[in-house]
Amino acid sequence: MNTAGVRSVARVVARDDGRGGTALPVLASDGPLALRRTRATGAGARVMLVGAMSGPLGGDHFTVHARVEAGATLSLGSAAATLALPGQAKGEARYDVRLDVADHAELHWLPEQLISAQGSDLYVTTRAEVAATARLVLREEQVLGRAGERPGRLTSRLTVRVAGRLVLDQELACGPGAPAGWDGPAGLGGHRAVGQLVVVRPEFAAEPVAGRMLAEGAALMPLAGPAALVTAVAPDALRLRRLLDEALTLLG
Repeated sequence: MNTAGVRSVARVVARDDGRGGTALPVLASDGPLALRRTRATGAGARVMLVGAMSGPLGGDHFTVHARVEAGATLSLGSAAATLALPGQAKGEARYDVRLDVADHAELHWLPEQLISAQGSDLYVTTRAEVAATARLVLREEQVLGRAGERPGRLTSRLTVRVAGRLVLDQELACGPGAPAGWDGPAGLGGHRAVGQLVVVRPEFAAEPVAGRMLAEGAALMPLAGPAALVTAVAPDALRLRRLLDEALTLLG
């Protein structure tokens, strides 16, 4: 990767404030990434990730770290879609997300869509470490190309561990240079929007969800732990969001 790109790091720590609410002792960001606390309902905290400029561009490296400590609740989202664009610096851009959820804590990671514009090259990694009694709702949505354009190259890897045990490790590569078949019947099947929803809840250990098709293009699968995975493909971002919202409602 070319080192001429922009580096940006956003960090948030959520902590039980001892009064039935959630405090944010760490809320720090720089460069294109900005964190803003917004109004929340209930005892949890709500934070939005605001992009101060376009990106990531070629050669950029963005990182988001979120830790939810014991007893705290955090909802973390983004104010707008992330648009991966080609840049003057050669080489791929990187976007790394690191999530850490302690015992009896809860995190909702619900960013807006990631759009892979023509000519871009982005590698995304999302890693979640979830304690045995923690709860997690994680949604990822990727859109391949803007209206009427071909996609860039997008590689996305999602890893989830519960109580130190690996329950999910998957990688998806799309666009120019991706392995053959990514857009075929065993891949996206011509669709241009793809998403994942991971739900981790302690009660799933005693009553695992049953794997099944939820709708055309959406499937629910139990994971090897107190977790479930929904994978969906759709012709556009609107239909994809509807599928994942319906799945989340079904999972309670």
